[in-house]
Amino acid sequence: MNNHGETTGSTPALAVTTASLEDWYRVAEWADGEGWNVGHGDVACFHPTDPDGFFIGRLGDRPVSAVSIVNYSEHYAVLGHYLTDPEFRGRGYGLATWRAAFPHAGTRTVGLDAMPEQRANYERSGFKAAHDTVHYSGVPAPPTGTAPDTVRVTADHVTALTAYDRECFPADRSGFVARWLTAPGRIAHTRLREGRIAGYGVLRPAGHGHRIGPLFADTPQDAEALFDSLVSHLGPDQEVSLDIPEPQTASAALLTSRGLEARFHTVRMYTGPVPPFRTERVFAGTSLELG
Repeated sequence: MNNHGETTGSTPALAVTTASLEDWYRVAEWADGEGWNVGHGDVACFHPTDPDGFFIGRLGDRPVSAVSIVNYSEHYAVLGHYLTDPEFRGRGYGLATWRAAFPHAGTRTVGLDAMPEQRANYERSGFKAAHDTVHYSGVPAPPTGTAPDTVRVTADHVTALTAYDRECFPADRSGFVARWLTAPGRIAHTRLREGRIAGYGVLRPAGHGHRIGPLFADTPQDAEALFDSLVSHLGPDQEVSLDIPEPQTASAALLTSRGLEARFHTVRMYTGPVPPFRTERVFAGTSLELG
């Protein structure tokens, strides 16, 4: 998700450099201040994905702006974390950071999720809208039973799950997925059919409630089983949220049937052709910030 609240007036001296892991914890605080509800441990999973793709703008020693452009492959990158410290908005620092960072993507197609009011700004930068991404949240209805053939992920599943993920995402992100599955506090389940992976999902705590992402599955029935098995770990009255591609009507039906509601939407946009992947398997994305 990206926040673009700057004007393009004269910009005081701003130094834009790659960001350290410690820098990015500050950026996560800005994101939470915007209501992004960053998952616990997300930063430690995000930053190693492409350490040269996280940028921060400073005035002296003071971080004031940020953007990430994570290169997943020779053909695909994701832009996120387009943020400016609220105290320093309206001075052009965000735009200057964008301009310094964007060449990191090279000739890759770049994807992002934009707030609707910023769609025109991104279109002027060469992005085209593909579909909406809808944020659902709420306290889910308790599962009525144990989901069959759905098990907790162990280290033995990781290799097969990274291969499955590659079919559901425009690039290989095996290192990221391995971290995402095994980070402290996360609960990951996989759906098995005759010993074969038929989907997986990850539940993680956040500042407010929990988040599920990704939720990838072969069929709506597989997605339903995974969702129910994940939310069975929640306590009473605990809220969960997911970000689903609007074309995935089966996911919307599932979440509505479990008592969740659509809260807001973003616009998925790209600069060029998207490497092919199994879009029908995407019942919820991993993260608006990293695709």
